[in-house]
Amino acid sequence: MRVAALVAAVFISGGPLLHGAAIVTSVSGANAAAIQAGVDAFRTSLGTLNPNVAGSFNGGRREINWDGVPDALSAPNLLPANFFNVNSPRGVVFATPGSGFEVSGNAGIAPVRFDNLNATYSSTFQTFSAQRLFTAIGSNITDVNFFIPGSTSASSTSAFGAVFTDVDLANSTSLQFFDPLGVSLGTFFVPSANNGLSFLGVSFNAGERVGRVRVTSGTVPLGGNDSSTNDVVVMDDFIYAEVAAPEPGTLLLLGSAMGLVLMRRRMARR
Repeated sequence: MRVAALVAAVFISGGPLLHGAAIVTSVSGANAAAIQAGVDAFRTSLGTLNPNVAGSFNGGRREINWDGVPDALSAPNLLPANFFNVNSPRGVVFATPGSGFEVSGNAGIAPVRFDNLNATYSSTFQTFSAQRLFTAIGSNITDVNFFIPGSTSASSTSAFGAVFTDVDLANSTSLQFFDPLGVSLGTFFVPSANNGLSFLGVSFNAGERVGRVRVTSGTVPLGGNDSSTNDVVVMDDFIYAEVAAPEPGTLLLLGSAMGLVLMRRRMARR
């Protein structure tokens, strides 16, 4: 098992916005037991698990483990991108350049662990929390956008982490964080674990707010087999700090920053 905890400096470009350090929890191993301690440490750092209801709580965390998705919305059927903001309010809406999203089927109901896409996948992918997994279809990119749970009001979080299965190649799988204005807060790579499980969690501790996380899962979309250059990766649990409305001071900073951006664009056109 490899467990690493590191602090990396992250600076926001383009103006005097909030900036500070990112606290990174990075764990990989042969099975769920090998990464459990690292995942639990990240959970503990975020606080109590909140219920799956609309509205925001004062602190704590939210989680998605995919296992409560109805069979009718699981493989081979597509999962609605807003399922975890409307059907089960947890404050996230997904997007992808691909054709949609799938949650793998339950045993006895549908092919498990995406065998509907490739018959070898059930022997390639394992789960952290049995028995379902998650993937984008037609792309290896998943954007996680944050909203006040159960609403259409865009919001933000301070931390996000995810479990991945079968990350074979170094630097093939990553989390890229963006603030509510779309400015990158940094890209962080998931540790490899051939046929095993990996976890990466990132917390921002200096007031930074995350409006979107881009998840890059491997190097290619699901469908083919792994090779020396193609790394096929899917996701399990998502864990993130409570999605909350920004503080008034943050709104003022963001508004000032947007004003600066618009002013610079106008000056550049002259």
